[in-house]
Amino acid sequence: MTQGESSITSLVSAFGRAYHSQFDTPKIFDDFVAKDLISPKEFNNIKDNMVQGIQFFNKDIAEKFKDNPDEILKWITQIQLSPTPLARAAYCEKVLRNEIRLGLKQYVILGAGLDTFCFRHPELENILDIFEIDHPATQEFKKKRLDEVDLKLPSHLHFVPMDFTKKFSYQNLINEGFANKKTFFSLLGVSYYLTKEELSCLIDHLFSNVPVGSSIVFDYPDERLFEEKGISNRVENMVKMAAAGGEPMKSCYSYSDVEKMLEKSGLQIYEHLTPDKINELYFSNRTDYLTAFETIHYLHAVKQ
Repeated sequence: MTQGESSITSLVSAFGRAYHSQFDTPKIFDDFVAKDLISPKEFNNIKDNMVQGIQFFNKDIAEKFKDNPDEILKWITQIQLSPTPLARAAYCEKVLRNEIRLGLKQYVILGAGLDTFCFRHPELENILDIFEIDHPATQEFKKKRLDEVDLKLPSHLHFVPMDFTKKFSYQNLINEGFANKKTFFSLLGVSYYLTKEELSCLIDHLFSNVPVGSSIVFDYPDERLFEEKGISNRVENMVKMAAAGGEPMKSCYSYSDVEKMLEKSGLQIYEHLTPDKINELYFSNRTDYLTAFETIHYLHAVKQ
């Protein structure tokens, strides 16, 4: 992964959150800081690339809105780009807020990218230590961008450079002040790109050094991932785009697969959201294109 590649991945994700915060109503997840991390030039470049790629996504929409690039951008963003990142972040942070009320002191974000949680919640500075784990190139890009927009690093934010998908090291976390306390992990948008063995091994490592009551929220694609086309072929497009980008999706999981994997690591599923349940919780009564992504589930599991 080069710095350029890492920054593009982070920026596209931040673009989806920034677009939703600025243009969509009602809000599923309001990341009002994301727009500050994207320059106007970057925003326009991503917008132009999306609009120019409409033929890949849907030829009928390309024809229908050929003179309306803003509607094309809205369609691509709401159909393809935003549904999963928005809803899984909303769910993850809902669980996290409840854990904080129960006395949580440590939050570890795996694959943090341009996450803005600490900047949206300055009131937690003396309550919660936040550890962002990501590829070194991604973190260097983020630090540079935060400096450019004059967002000061709060004292409770700790950067831990690590390619955790290859090798997870607790020592790197401990070096940044991580302690043996109840911990909440978020692992969003990662399970797709690991083999089942790699994901199982990672979860084993994560929960080897934390006490009972520690927990994780993650999303996973079910066993229909490589068969389901989805609305406007969006599931198929997601799989194709991942492969074309050099990061092919490797795994899909039955509920039984996930349950057995977590049990092996001493975890029990506390809550599981199916696509239908996600749609009911986060996308009901909308008049735009946003709906829950087919095949994608969220869950919260707790160490026993």
